[in-house]
Amino acid sequence: MATNTLMHTDFEFVGQTNKYTGKVREVYALEDDTLIMIATDRLSAFDVVMPRGIPFKGQILNQIATHMMQSTVDLVPNWILSTPDPNVAIGKKCTPFKVEMVIRGYLSGHAAREYKAGKRMLCGVPMPEGMKEHDAFPSPIITPATKAEQGDHDQDISEEQILETGIVSEADYKLLKHYTNKLFARGTELAAKQGLLLVDTKYEFGKDANGNILLIDEIHTPDSSRYFYAEGYQDRQDQNEPQKQLSKEFVRQWLIRNGFQGLEGQNLPVMNDDYIDSVSQRYIELYEQIMGVPFEKAPIDHIDERMRHNLRAFL
Repeated sequence: MATNTLMHTDFEFVGQTNKYTGKVREVYALEDDTLIMIATDRLSAFDVVMPRGIPFKGQILNQIATHMMQSTVDLVPNWILSTPDPNVAIGKKCTPFKVEMVIRGYLSGHAAREYKAGKRMLCGVPMPEGMKEHDAFPSPIITPATKAEQGDHDQDISEEQILETGIVSEADYKLLKHYTNKLFARGTELAAKQGLLLVDTKYEFGKDANGNILLIDEIHTPDSSRYFYAEGYQDRQDQNEPQKQLSKEFVRQWLIRNGFQGLEGQNLPVMNDDYIDSVSQRYIELYEQIMGVPFEKAPIDHIDERMRHNLRAFL
């Protein structure tokens, strides 16, 4: 039976300057350049937030992201200072770069759709002839994206365009590429230990008050990354069978089967308790597969009070 979920928060912290509400996260900024980021249980797909939350989803995303940040801090400094609550991360405020560093090890998702449409260049990067969907690239390719001026859809952009328009300086972009390749290599190693292939992912970076480049947001979570199961991968490719994926793609596919792709005039299908519980279970499976440890459910009878207590102890 579906249970308590965290759909929104309404905190007022001492020294709070503003609050930003994203599709899944809520971010409170304090005057000392501290950020308090809360991962809610909201679920988004096709840029639409579903009316019901998924139990434990916020905890799962926050804990995977925190673990992955800790597992890469020797490669790249990041924004996180503390995680006083299962749903909360506290860290340094940064000015984000206006590009997402998308990196792909395999011809999947957006890259595969572009390839099927006959394109052999993605974000100024050539893709070899003779590939089929889910084949590995000879080496990972970086295909940056930037937010559109209008709307909320990411737009492909080439390195040349980034440098020409001055969105990122040449020196900074060189470092972003270096960090992205290092992070993807580490993510690939971590995935391999769990019998997984890290297919593609995105990294976001920002500058702190001292001008240092830090890794921000979340990394290597099922919401920001695509994983395949390594076992049987090559057999499935050889036999032209679909790959076993580990991402929130299963939610998108359910919505599509029920007539929803976020298009005008389409109605959201009803998510009943059984379906909500099944999605929660899938997210727990994702956690355990990616992390390699059992998931421990945080108490959720009074999530707001729990967070308030844990934050009070920290702040």
